[in-house]
Amino acid sequence: MRMTMWVTAVALAGALVAGCAAAPQARRFATVEASTPEAVPVVPDRRIGALFVGGGDLHACTAAVLDSPAGDLILTAAHCLDGGPDATFAAGFAGTTDPDQLWHLDTIYLDPRWSANQNPRADFAVARVSRDGGGSVAAAVGGGFRLGTAPAPGTDVAVTGYPMGVGGGPIGCHAPTSTTKAGYPLLRCGGLVDGTSGSPWLVGSTITGLTGGLDGGGCAENLSYSPPFDHTAEELLLRAEGQGPGDQAPDSSALDC
Repeated sequence: MRMTMWVTAVALAGALVAGCAAAPQARRFATVEASTPEAVPVVPDRRIGALFVGGGDLHACTAAVLDSPAGDLILTAAHCLDGGPDATFAAGFAGTTDPDQLWHLDTIYLDPRWSANQNPRADFAVARVSRDGGGSVAAAVGGGFRLGTAPAPGTDVAVTGYPMGVGGGPIGCHAPTSTTKAGYPLLRCGGLVDGTSGSPWLVGSTITGLTGGLDGGGCAENLSYSPPFDHTAEELLLRAEGQGPGDQAPDSSALDC
C-alpha cells in the first residue's frame, strides 16, 4: 500500500505537478478510530529522507541513513526499488531539493528471499549511496541509525515518513506496536499514506522495523506493518558493509489490497 508501483507513480507525476505541489493523500477505506493516534507534520530529521525513483520530481518512498563504517548506507523497503529503477535519496527533505543533500543509489543489497519470490518477511533493502561532491551521507547528516531487531509488543516507536508527491515535508507518529499472528510487527496510526514505505520505526536511535512487509506495509492508512527484523537483516547489513557486488531488484506484481 505505502508505495504505488514506481512505474505508476512516474506516470502520475505530470498530473501531480499540474495540481498542488503537496496534494493531500486520499483516505483509505478504513475509518480511523478516535483512539488511534494520527500522523502529523513534523520537523525533518536530516537522517531520514525522501526517495525519488525513476527520475523526476516525484518522491514515492522514504529511507533512513544507517550507522556503518563507511557511512554510505541507507535502509528502505525492498518493494520501493521494484525493477531496479534509477533512484536518489534526499536527506532531510523539506519540500525542495538541496543538491548538496541529494544522494544517488549506486548499489542495492537484498535478502535472498526477496530476490527469489518477494517474500514479505524480507521486504527491506540496504543501498550504498554517493553524491557528486563526495563525502559520506552519514557524515553529512550527523550520523546514522543503528539497526536493531523487531520490537516486542507494546514497544513505543516513532515513525517519520514522506507522503508520495512533489514537494511536501515529512509526517510522523508515535505509538505502541503489537504483533500479528504471523509475526509481523503492527502499528496503529492514522494518516501513514502512500509514500511512507521504508519509513524507519525508531526506538531512540535504533531502527527496529520499517513500513513494509505484509501487504507492502498495509492496505489501510491506520494500520502499518513491518517485516520482522531478525538476524537476516543484520546479515544483509554486514554484506553491504563488505562492499561486495549488489543485487538486481526483481520486477514484482502489484500488491493485493
